[in-house]
Amino acid sequence: MSEVWARAILATYRLAGAAAYPLIGGYIGWRVNKGKEDRARRHERYGRPSRPRPHGPLIWVHAASVGETVAVLGLIEHLLSGGINIVLTTGTVTSASVASERLGDRVIHQYVPLDLKPAISRFLNHWRPDLAIMAESEIWPMTILELGARRIPQVLVNGRMSDRSFENWRKRPYLAEALFENLSHVVAQSEVDGERFSKLGSRPVTVSGNLKVDTALPPVDDVALSQMRAAIGHRPTWAAVSTHDGEEKIAGEVHLKLKRRHPGLLSIVVPRHPERGEAVKEELRELGLKIATRTGGERIGPDTDILLGDTIGEMGLYLRLTEIAFVGRSLTGEGGQNPLEPAMLDTAVLSGCNVQNFRDSYRKLINGGGARLVRDGQMLAGAVNFLLNNEEKRKGMMAAGHTTVAEMSGALTRTLTALEPYIHPLILQARLEGNHRDEMR
Repeated sequence: MSEVWARAILATYRLAGAAAYPLIGGYIGWRVNKGKEDRARRHERYGRPSRPRPHGPLIWVHAASVGETVAVLGLIEHLLSGGINIVLTTGTVTSASVASERLGDRVIHQYVPLDLKPAISRFLNHWRPDLAIMAESEIWPMTILELGARRIPQVLVNGRMSDRSFENWRKRPYLAEALFENLSHVVAQSEVDGERFSKLGSRPVTVSGNLKVDTALPPVDDVALSQMRAAIGHRPTWAAVSTHDGEEKIAGEVHLKLKRRHPGLLSIVVPRHPERGEAVKEELRELGLKIATRTGGERIGPDTDILLGDTIGEMGLYLRLTEIAFVGRSLTGEGGQNPLEPAMLDTAVLSGCNVQNFRDSYRKLINGGGARLVRDGQMLAGAVNFLLNNEEKRKGMMAAGHTTVAEMSGALTRTLTALEPYIHPLILQARLEGNHRDEMR
């Protein structure tokens, strides 16, 4: 395959707006999240705006889901302090809710347009961004090509490249280079991620560390926290958070194994996708467990086995109710979920072994003594039992995790340094235009 031929394929996609991208990265271009959309705003998926473009410099920030949205909050706060307008796109209702709660109307939120030429062109024609910032692993071929064609700088921040994605791109080096050369800068999470982006043709590449370390602690409603703690009292607790299909049942089975050894045990189960709450509730009930759901406002009684955290944006509440947290998508799923928030909130972190997407974070937590990996449900039950029985070991893991996260800080500062050549001119422009408007009044 020649580079000319690779570029011809990409040009064809640009002209046709093809939705089938399995040739490049194994991705199918329709970014529609079934069951996770606001149907009243579906027009935004086709690049049709619901808000006017404000005057002055504007940066497009894209964060696919909740984790990415939380990761870029500090970066967005810095941009806002410089007087720059922000249009923030996300892919799910949950992430939109988080953006609304944390940023309010200081940013313009839109759902991300489909990765199709008409939708992207419509979006860019309206918003005319001066800079595009994408978070983590957002590699959308049509979007990258359209931004490149318009000479709009595009930077990937908190960048990560999974094992599977890297192998897919390596098999098609000319296609990879034709896309990745459009990125003005990649700010990668780890040395491994940075090396992978470099091998695929990205220039320049900077390693920052994980932006999620530099975020504020997950918020909590103090009244709700006080009420929940009063209801739980001195009962032993553990949590299974960010769980995926199959892991809730494992958590229920762990509870059954341990409740005789730990009278009054309360297990807190928080599905990664709250819309699965009703199905999870029924699955746990079939095990003979008594469930109290957060959405139902059901009281936690002495005989409650499971508190089901089926709400959006309350991870800060659930993690503050326990000192032991299993982080899901790691036993029955692949890739893992972010362990940094549990560590930041002083929990001993447990996880399955499938943590490829957060390998660097887990490596540091494990080496520091703040996290342990388990192979299956039986081993998870043993680890929870051990930590419930050994306060000194439990407190030691909690402290080690907190210390490790503190040592990992600094990613936001390094990211802002890398972005300075792109951001500083926009801040100056915003100030000049602001002064001009003041003089005209």
